[in-house]
Amino acid sequence: MNLRRDVFQALADPTRRLILVLVASQAMTAGAIAANFETSRPTVSKHLQILTECELLQQEQKGREIYYCLNPEKIKEVADFIEPFRKLWDERFDKLENVMKNYKSSNN
Repeated sequence: MNLRRDVFQALADPTRRLILVLVASQAMTAGAIAANFETSRPTVSKHLQILTECELLQQEQKGREIYYCLNPEKIKEVADFIEPFRKLWDERFDKLENVMKNYKSSNN
C-alpha cells in the first residue's frame, strides 16, 4: 500500500528543508546532494524519496543520472496555503510595534 506523504511532515525535517534549498537554484543528483551532508547516502536517499512522494521534488532522467529539482507548482501550493497566516502575523506584529512605540513615547 502506497501511502501519500503529507507535505508539512516532509517540511518539518531540517535535513529535507536543506535539500530543498540546495536544489532551489539547480537540479542535482542524489550523490551531489548527499555530498553536502554528514549522514549516509541511504539516509539522504530516503529524504529524497519522501520529498518526491509529497511532490516537492521532481526527478529528471538525464542519461544514466537522475537529477532532482524543485516542483514549482507544489512549492506555490504550499506558499499559497501559508500566505494568509503570514499576513495575519504581520498585522499582529505591526499592531504590537505601534503599541510599543506609543508606550515608549508616553514614558519619555
